[in-house]
Amino acid sequence: MRQLIVLGFVGFLAQLIDGSLGMAYGVTSSTLLLAAGVAPAAASAAVHFSEIGTSLVSGFSHHKLGNVDWRTVSILAVPGLVGAFAGATFLVSLDGDAAKPWVAGILLTLGVYVVWRFLVLGGQRPTFKGRPPAAMLAPMGLVGGALDAIGGGGWGPVGTTTLLSSGRLEPRKVIGSIDTSEFLVAVGGSAGFLLALGSANIEWGYAAALLAGGVVAAPIAAWLVKKLAARVLGVAAGGLIILTNTKTIVESVGGSGAAVWVSLALLFVLWITGITWAVRQELAARRAETAAAAGVEVPVPA
Repeated sequence: MRQLIVLGFVGFLAQLIDGSLGMAYGVTSSTLLLAAGVAPAAASAAVHFSEIGTSLVSGFSHHKLGNVDWRTVSILAVPGLVGAFAGATFLVSLDGDAAKPWVAGILLTLGVYVVWRFLVLGGQRPTFKGRPPAAMLAPMGLVGGALDAIGGGGWGPVGTTTLLSSGRLEPRKVIGSIDTSEFLVAVGGSAGFLLALGSANIEWGYAAALLAGGVVAAPIAAWLVKKLAARVLGVAAGGLIILTNTKTIVESVGGSGAAVWVSLALLFVLWITGITWAVRQELAARRAETAAAAGVEVPVPA
């Protein structure tokens, strides 16, 4: 019972992060299950079954608050389902560790770009032009879904990073659309795991505990996305991308546990500094807009 309560709290925390920043539910939950000795396929299966419920509640919450671009979801979700099903059924026995550093390197580069893009704005507001084309969304959905099933997490890191770096959608709609389309990804992955593993090999209690915690957190996270400024969301999401992928890269090159923690600690300080700077710039921009409306000129700090 104590273990299930802990998993419920993990599900709450993981969904709060995922629903606010567009990633980390699968990675956080899978990591804990693997540490508890659950086999990788069984861990990923439990996470995907719990995500059916959490992503449904999260998508509904984001929709009610206007955080979803339904055109993006309609193009992205079906390839994500196909990729997740294929990853669960045909690729579940393959070792994905060899590809992880390369994928992490690409995502890390995009994460740096996302943070840079929002930090260099100064007093300007971020602008978002057009919408992501189908030629980008469909392959991204296929790859993201497959990686999500193989690694127990990957839909958010691939989808959120790619869409944020494209500059086509504002961050709250990126996060809301990724979270909403994740429902079909979870369905596809779960169906594949059910076919490949059989119901007897799936930890239903773990899935239920993660689901219970995630369902509670989903509406709270959607509300946070609605309230936070695009500049702050962009820096926060980009920083999380950098943190998670740096960990993967340092571990893949044989870095010790100490090296991993030192790297993450330094990046965490820089991340918080970046978020603080973004908040400061956002407040300054709002003061300038208020003053301009009143006919008073207020300098915005660089």
